[in-house]
Amino acid sequence: MENSKLLVFFLSMFFIIFSGCATFSRQNEPVQKSNLTMGTVKTEIIKGETTQAEILKLFGAPNITTKNRDDDEVWNYNKMSYQSKTGADGGTFILWGGSRAMSSTTTKSFDLIIIFGKNDVVKDYSVISASY
Repeated sequence: MENSKLLVFFLSMFFIIFSGCATFSRQNEPVQKSNLTMGTVKTEIIKGETTQAEILKLFGAPNITTKNRDDDEVWNYNKMSYQSKTGADGGTFILWGGSRAMSSTTTKSFDLIIIFGKNDVVKDYSVISASY
């Protein structure tokens, strides 16, 4: 009798411990490829050499075009990506037939700001990258 109580106790502990593992389903969301990456920016944009035509060929049309105080043309490119995972964990309530829904989302932002000087050549550029 004592052995059966001990066996029930250990089996209960086993299910409680191992039922709390979270699982996420993989969702095959379409991924849009973009040249707007830090690697492309560092290898392809050369201050004083790269032209507007070359930038257009690399990244396409900018999201925003403005002029700064020095009357230089400024192009802004922005890329945002979202990664979402959903699933459920077995929960510690498996013995009682319950589980929890789980969700996780990551957002990434990449901004490229290019300043063009005389003759439409890159004068300067900056990158802002964030993940949250």
